[in-house]
Amino acid sequence: MKDLIIRKYQPADYSAVLDIWLKTGLGGPQRGDNQKTIEKSIKLGGMLLVAEIKNGHVVATSWMTFDGRRLHLHHFGVLPKYQQQGIGRMLAMESIQVAKRKNIQMKLEVHRSNRHAIELYKKLGFNYLGDYLVYIMRDYSEV
Repeated sequence: MKDLIIRKYQPADYSAVLDIWLKTGLGGPQRGDNQKTIEKSIKLGGMLLVAEIKNGHVVATSWMTFDGRRLHLHHFGVLPKYQQQGIGRMLAMESIQVAKRKNIQMKLEVHRSNRHAIELYKKLGFNYLGDYLVYIMRDYSEV
């Protein structure tokens, strides 16, 4: 897409980033996605990239967290109005370059029904890891 800028997240982007995550079902405060968490993950070696169009409107995000061994790509999404225009591919390529510069693996999770994302990731060289089930614990009150 012409006039697209991909850059690092700035704190002033938070409301636009949250809007994308809510509109694409990627996250939100109910999942612990807040400005403090973003900034903490960046301090720990991660990165959040945003894609903005000509008027400065942020239309896509790619959040990469670092666990000391690999980058985990998540909250990768494009506002529905801007999907299927090449923005996701351009953002994915820039995200891959981040991992390449750091010389570390990149891992991602994608919902099995998200065919467009799966097709994109395969074209970019991601391989299916296998029949792993993914579990998460967000509430420790019962432990």
